[in-house]
Amino acid sequence: MRSEDIFGKPLNSRQRAVIKRVGERQRVGDDSQINFEDSPRLTSKQLAEMVRLREVRPPKIAVSVRLDERVLTWLKDKGEGHLTRINDILTNVMEAERRHPRR
Repeated sequence: MRSEDIFGKPLNSRQRAVIKRVGERQRVGDDSQINFEDSPRLTSKQLAEMVRLREVRPPKIAVSVRLDERVLTWLKDKGEGHLTRINDILTNVMEAERRHPRR
């Protein structure tokens, strides 16, 4: 038997109903059916190294921006993705300002 034999097999009505039910729970963010008891707790190191999950965003627009050399060096020193990092930093500032607008 090959994987194509398994994945190419049509689903029966019971299997389709289960997939639909699970998909709907995922769509609305219902994780009440998940048992987290076997999941180990995150360590302090893991928590400290967590980064903000980027949401699916609309396409970006190419722009030209002039940065201080020290700012660009700092961004590049953090590894690949310095341009994405600039966008993430500006997005965080924008969202914080929207939550707490200046008067």
